[in-house]
Amino acid sequence: MVYCSKQKLKGSICFCLVIPDTLSVSSIGQTISKVEGDSLHVTCEVTEQTSQHSHLSVAWFLRGAEQQSVQEIISLSRDFVLRPGGSYKQRYASGDVRLDKTSSTTYKLTIYRVQPADHGEIFCEAAEWIQEPDRTWFAMTKKQSNKTMVTVQAADKEFSIQINTERRTYVAGEPLELRCIIDAQNTPERYFTVSWVFSSTQVAIMGPNAVPVFSGEYIHRESSGQLTFRKESDSVYLLKIYQLRQEDSGKYICRVTEREKTVTGDFIDKNKRSRNVPITVQPLKSNLTVSVTVNSSNVQEGESIYFVCSVHSSLDKGGRFSVSWQLTDRQSQAWDIMSIDRDGIIRPGPSYRERSSYGEIRTEKVQTDTFTLTVYNALPKDQGLYTCSVSNWVQGPSNEWEKVGEKSAGTPVTVTAVESVFSMAASSRTPTVTFNDSFDLQCIIKPRYNSQVPVSVTWRFQPVNATEFHDLVTFTRHGTLHWGDRYPSFSSRTTIDKSVSSSNFRLSISKASEQEAGTYQCSAELWRKNYDNTWTKITNRSSNLLGIKVLQPASKLRVNKTARSLMFVEDSRVPLNCTITSQTSPDSQYTVLWYSKKTGETEAELLLKLNHNSAFEYGTYAEEERLKSRVQSERLSPQLYSLTLHQAELSDSGTYYCQVEEWLLDPNNVWYKLAEESSGITNVTIKQPEIKLKVEESETNITLQEQEAFSLGCSITSQSSKESRFSVSWYVFKNKGDGTEEPDTQCVFSIGHDSVFGNGNCSPSEGLGLGSRLQFERATSESYSLTIQKAGVEDTGNYYCHVEEWLMNPRNVWYRLTESNSGITVVSVLEQGSTLQSVICSNDSLFYFVFFYPFPIFGILLITILLARYKARNSSKSSEGKNGAPLLWIKEPHINYSPTCLEPPSLNLHPGSVE
Repeated sequence: MVYCSKQKLKGSICFCLVIPDTLSVSSIGQTISKVEGDSLHVTCEVTEQTSQHSHLSVAWFLRGAEQQSVQEIISLSRDFVLRPGGSYKQRYASGDVRLDKTSSTTYKLTIYRVQPADHGEIFCEAAEWIQEPDRTWFAMTKKQSNKTMVTVQAADKEFSIQINTERRTYVAGEPLELRCIIDAQNTPERYFTVSWVFSSTQVAIMGPNAVPVFSGEYIHRESSGQLTFRKESDSVYLLKIYQLRQEDSGKYICRVTEREKTVTGDFIDKNKRSRNVPITVQPLKSNLTVSVTVNSSNVQEGESIYFVCSVHSSLDKGGRFSVSWQLTDRQSQAWDIMSIDRDGIIRPGPSYRERSSYGEIRTEKVQTDTFTLTVYNALPKDQGLYTCSVSNWVQGPSNEWEKVGEKSAGTPVTVTAVESVFSMAASSRTPTVTFNDSFDLQCIIKPRYNSQVPVSVTWRFQPVNATEFHDLVTFTRHGTLHWGDRYPSFSSRTTIDKSVSSSNFRLSISKASEQEAGTYQCSAELWRKNYDNTWTKITNRSSNLLGIKVLQPASKLRVNKTARSLMFVEDSRVPLNCTITSQTSPDSQYTVLWYSKKTGETEAELLLKLNHNSAFEYGTYAEEERLKSRVQSERLSPQLYSLTLHQAELSDSGTYYCQVEEWLLDPNNVWYKLAEESSGITNVTIKQPEIKLKVEESETNITLQEQEAFSLGCSITSQSSKESRFSVSWYVFKNKGDGTEEPDTQCVFSIGHDSVFGNGNCSPSEGLGLGSRLQFERATSESYSLTIQKAGVEDTGNYYCHVEEWLMNPRNVWYRLTESNSGITVVSVLEQGSTLQSVICSNDSLFYFVFFYPFPIFGILLITILLARYKARNSSKSSEGKNGAPLLWIKEPHINYSPTCLEPPSLNLHPGSVE
């Protein structure tokens, strides 16, 4: 695609661009069938990839089935403006025609309520526009999509009517629902008027506005909520009667009128009616079912009797019930107890009016069909047959009440007098208890008695060696406690509990002591509270005697007695444990005493004491041995105690053990010691670190001229501790020159462990001033070097370094652990221009090796040779005379030795001759 701009550059030459045609318009070609009034949706995909700035316009067109002309439906201009076609403007304004861009490339056409005029081929057309320099727009290309064939079927204007109901026969009071269903096309766009007719009488009518209008007596029934007429949907109309009457029996008809507008603008009505639907309403009949249940058919005097009367009616809505309760006693005499009429009003019977006024007898309606009767504090005269009589009432259409049924049911109840069954007994599961333990005493009323009958229970106590009982505590019938005056200490450690059934009264005594040992007895009085709030004692009983013994607890304290031996390096942490393996009581508290005995001593001394109240006390031993700041005691668990010695010293060596005291709290809140036991002995040895100091021991020789420098090394190959420090000194030993064999040892240089020169193990003769010939260097903490500058002949000698290893003890005091020497370094300093003679004479070892040691060796060798020759000569005399062979001898050489070493020794050998 070639695009030429209207703007001329020079002369008549136009500017032209070649722009690729990338416009694409696509739509699925299909055939769609619709019915008049349906909705139509068609989409079109439009894409372009032009690098130039361009706009798109999209339009939808319709080509009619019988005409070749094409009419525009709606378009989206290049300026993003929607414009409907001429014949679609009114439908566009009403919202029936829409063009939506649902994505970056998708354009959707929607036509609501299609018409036969929409029949034909629908397609979309897209154009790509570019703007000229004069700001006019030019359509570069246009393309159309595939056609979609749309067929529109004209709607059917006919309709039919039918009535739908659940059944044809009902009972008075039941609801009735009649539905008039219109079967027609496009009912939302059509206008119907529906009316209900009963036995030629119009009930109600509803126009297109869905507002019902009732007629005659139905106006009152609708206003009172007895019936309703509403439009459930566009085609369903409901008439509902909530409570049918017998006079509602008859035929029901649904009439429908449709109003339609003709082409000329006039309105015509089409009327139709449904078939008759007969409805039969039968009179109401009740089929009652009554049942009575009771919480217990055999109760004791003072307990409550609870009756439940359940009613079931066969009516869907049971109406209302009236209930009356009667009692037929053992003499077959009937007594009216209470009644509830249909309005819920309660009326007591003449003989029960007074008891009812005090709340002893109650009846209530708990649900629509459930009624209860409760008799509190039952008396023997309440025994007999209880009957529940029920009447069923329903309300007629004119609000009059009618009894439609009645039924009764009953159940017998036996009330047992309390005097005939009441007894009590005292018991304890622990007649013998341990000192400081707890024990329970139970006073059991037999049989189990109801809590509604007040009972007063008194515990009485007779101590050991006493002769009289005295009241200990009384649980009154009002639920309060009254303590006796004779034993006031009981109240602080005694509780009394009553079970829910009031049949078990338990006396609990905690932390028993000898004061609680003795004989116990309980007595009870049963009381009846009359409905007039007066009290009547029914009976009283006393239990058996119950003896209680209180013993002191036996100690179960056990401490781990395993003996151990521990060894630690000084300045270490020494942990010691004290384990309690058994205890007397979970409430036991312990005092732990730690003892220490130094090696060689006979008696152990107290180191530390941890009281049972967690207080610390240090012993004199801790003060004397500076242990107060280094000892730490902890309770790791209730039965595990630990002692830790920090920064252990050599003096801490010895034996350690713990002594445990078990303490319990007596009933008077005073601690007492029950038992004590000692643990096994732990032998603790504190030693210095293992000596691992090693110094390089190889021997070396150094020969140099005067005025030259030589270095002496000192290398530490192993140390005892990484915290070690070293004192290094160099020594030299020389011959004294006075003829004695003892060498003269001198200190050359010294540096202490504190890095102070001259603070080692010797005092050097030569200092480290500005003119000093000595130069010290420490390359690493294990490597030392001493260099002597400008060596002289007097520096000749045997050198070695002496190393001392120092450590700091826990008291921050340095001590010498060990010492070691390096190998010998032989240093020979030659005079300038010296001869071999001077070299030999200047070195004693070399002098003796050259001038002294050869003579004894040569002498021994010469004697050995002469002896060998002598033996050989004696053995060969005879052979010599016979053969006449000449003899052979050796002449010893003559050696000249110069003791002054002024001249080198001369060796003159005179060779012998062989004759």
